Amino acid sequence: MAELHYIQVTRECNQKCRFCSNPASDSTISLSAAKRLIDGYVRIKAAGVIFTGGEPTLHPELDKMIAYARRKKLPPRVTTNGQKASNYAYLAGLQDAGLKHIHFSAYSHVAAVHDYLTRKKGSLEKLLRAIGNAGSLGLRTDINVVINKLNSRHLHRIVENLSKKFPFVAHFVFNNMDPGMDRVVEDPSTIPVLSDFEASLARAMRYLDSTGRTFRVERVPLCFMAEFSHCSTETRKIVKAEGRNTYFLDEKRMVKQTVWQHDKSGRCASCGLSCICAGLYKMDVHYSSAELCPVFTDPNLIKRRINREP
Repeated sequence: MAELHYIQVTRECNQKCRFCSNPASDSTISLSAAKRLIDGYVRIKAAGVIFTGGEPTLHPELDKMIAYARRKKLPPRVTTNGQKASNYAYLAGLQDAGLKHIHFSAYSHVAAVHDYLTRKKGSLEKLLRAIGNAGSLGLRTDINVVINKLNSRHLHRIVENLSKKFPFVAHFVFNNMDPGMDRVVEDPSTIPVLSDFEASLARAMRYLDSTGRTFRVERVPLCFMAEFSHCSTETRKIVKAEGRNTYFLDEKRMVKQTVWQHDKSGRCASCGLSCICAGLYKMDVHYSSAELCPVFTDPNLIKRRINREP
C-alpha cells in the first residue's frame, strides 16, 4: 500500500479562500514536534508526508522539516497556494532542502474568478509564476482544484489552460468542496451543484487522459464520473484498503481515517458500483440525493484496474 500522510505545520495563511477547510489561526507546530510526527510516519512505513496548512510556506522552518523527512527517507511534499513560491530563490531553497514534489492549489484560469475565491488580488498571477518556477527547478508538480460553484462549468478550461502553459504538469486532483466548513456555512454561495460540474469534469478528465496525464477526484460519487471510476480517491482507498493520517493544529490533533463511506440513497442499492463507491458527502444537507442514479458496471473490472496500478 502507498499511504501518504499529512502534517499541518501552520494555520497562518496569506489568502482567505472562501471555502477554506482550515481557516487561519495563530497555531504553528514546532520543529521538534514535526520531527516526532515524521518519525512516527517512518515507523508505520508511510510512502511519504505532505506538509499542509494554512499555508505551509509561512512556517519559518519548513525547509528544516523537509530536510529531516528526506534524511529519514520519507519523501516530503508541500501543498501551497504559490504566493511565497512565486519567489524563485525561496522555492530553490526548499528544493535544496530536499523537496522534489509540490502541489499547487488553482481554482480557475480566470484571474477575476481565482482572485475572488482567494480574496487576494493578484493571487493567480503569483500562482502562475510559482508553477513556472517549479518547472524551471525540475520539481514534480501537481495541481489541486477545489470544485465550487464559480468554476464548476469551466473545469476543463482550467486543465487545458494550465496543461498547455505548463506541459511539465502531469497530475491533477479535483476535490469537490466540503460544504461543512465555517467559511462556507457563513457564505454558502460557493457550494456547487453536482449536475452543474458533471459535463465539465468529464471533459477535463477526458482531456487529461488523452494527453497522458493522471488525475484523482475526491468527494464525487461514481455515478458522476463512471467513465473514470478508477480515478476516484475514495474508491482507490476502498479497493486497496488504504488509510490516511492527518495531524491537525486544532482540537482534532491526529486523525486516522480508514473509513471512506459517505451517505447513500435508496437508488444506490441497485447500483453495480455501490460496493466500491463512497457515496455522497453531506447528502441532503448540501448535495441532493435526487441527483444520484445507479450505474450498471461490473465493479470487478474497476478493482482489477486499480490493483494493477501503483
